[in-house]
Amino acid sequence: MLLGVWKRHGLIFGAGVLCVVVNKQGLGPLWYTGVALLAVGGLMRWTLARSQGPPRGQVPVPVPVQVPVAGRWMVLNGPGTKVPSHVHSHAQTYAVDLKYDPAPGEADSPAAPPFRRLRPFGRSPGLYPAFGMPVLAPGDGVVVATASRQRDHLSRSSLPGFAYLFVEGFVRSLGWPCHLLGNYILLDLGNGVYAVCAHLRRGSLRVAVGDRVTGGQEIAECGNSGNSSEPHLHFQLMDGPDVMTAHGLPFEWRYRDDGMERTGVPEDFAHVVRVPSRGALAPRPDDSV
Repeated sequence: MLLGVWKRHGLIFGAGVLCVVVNKQGLGPLWYTGVALLAVGGLMRWTLARSQGPPRGQVPVPVPVQVPVAGRWMVLNGPGTKVPSHVHSHAQTYAVDLKYDPAPGEADSPAAPPFRRLRPFGRSPGLYPAFGMPVLAPGDGVVVATASRQRDHLSRSSLPGFAYLFVEGFVRSLGWPCHLLGNYILLDLGNGVYAVCAHLRRGSLRVAVGDRVTGGQEIAECGNSGNSSEPHLHFQLMDGPDVMTAHGLPFEWRYRDDGMERTGVPEDFAHVVRVPSRGALAPRPDDSV
């Protein structure tokens, strides 16, 4: 019960903002109430995010999964460069972003529009080669949750757009998971491992809750929904089905980079090309090393 209230810290924070905004009497009961609600909501948010960090003294063993896309993709904001790769909140400790980046002459689609200082504020997501690319299941599993109605918004392709994204991301983080993740698919891979594929294209989901999927099966298309600067895939593993309370789990891929087959997660701005798995998801050790 208490945890359920804690997960709704955004409502308390929002009520505090509302009290402060509508207050017309200066320092008075409504203003003090708003400030108190802001403080309580902020404290609840901080403690909840802090609780999602890795347990002290434990280094989780990476879980082997398949690269959830086909073709050549660039790694961004990944655990191969730093941990946490994003933030601990919403189990994003070991999350990674993937942007489709075909080699010159490899694909018919044009290159992504460049980032500009002032304008345009944003561009249509359809101008980016990642938009509409297939998203694949990272392993055998069962679909336990989905969201598919979030719109694919304009990219944030300028400094004003990026500033807006920063504020927008904070506001989105106060809402339900779909406000941050956009359209997403949550898979139960077994052995206490759950995978999230986020920022999917609206209406592109190929699966529904309860469906069984196999590794490499197309489950959706890459989009630009949720807290996204441009079309890309956000991928993460967790130890539970609730992104607001679970802990992030590290993972490793078998992939090709510059023609060489490797295992692990490359650093930011490196590329990955999917290598089909030779077997099912390996059992997750019960104890961390």
